[in-house]
Amino acid sequence: MKNLTFVTLLILFALLFSCNNTKKKEVKPNTLTKSEQEHGWKLLFNGENLDGWRMFNGGEVTGWKVVDGVLQNSGVGSDHGGDIITTEPFENFELTLDWKITPGSNSGIFFHVREGVVDAIYKSGPEYQLVDDEGWPTKLRPSQHSGANYAMDAPQNAKTKPTGEWNSAKIIVDGTHVEHWLNGVKVVEYELWSDEWKAMKEAGKWKEEPYYGMAKKGYIGLQDHGGLTMFKNIKIREL
Repeated sequence: MKNLTFVTLLILFALLFSCNNTKKKEVKPNTLTKSEQEHGWKLLFNGENLDGWRMFNGGEVTGWKVVDGVLQNSGVGSDHGGDIITTEPFENFELTLDWKITPGSNSGIFFHVREGVVDAIYKSGPEYQLVDDEGWPTKLRPSQHSGANYAMDAPQNAKTKPTGEWNSAKIIVDGTHVEHWLNGVKVVEYELWSDEWKAMKEAGKWKEEPYYGMAKKGYIGLQDHGGLTMFKNIKIREL
């Protein structure tokens, strides 16, 4: 009986230690771990306000709001307005964030965005597409699904979480090389300004958009395109 009691106590102690250890590993949203700080990561969203962001083509942010540490677009964005960009430009980087979308919604993440040359953000910077893949009212083309290089490269082996659940996105830009990751899986890979890239641009949606994808440095952007999309844990590490 004494041996049994001792074993029981050991098991209880192990369970208690495991629970406490799990709690210690929990990371508060919109914060950086010590390791992330040491490796050069920084937050683009502090979980409290829109510091570090402004409207595309200038102005104070309107429509967007922060609710319980989550950045939300207006949910009623249009084709040519409501998009926000960072106040700081970036060239080579690794960007990560969490996102979720409501039924029938459409948004995107942009990079190398330029201002003052186009009236819509998507005519400037390449887009990591975010969309309600299952509930979108019309048939999506392959390059319109979540994780795509919008209207250029279709995602491969992409699996999104059910609408309303958080997904993770990662964009790596290193010189001409670009990667899109969705929920831990690399779904898109391409080379900016390569012969293949130029041919795809000339044959598709961007053939009449001379500024599309041409900047080597620019702003990170988030789209308010229609329907509610939410973001958190927006982090970047320059390469």
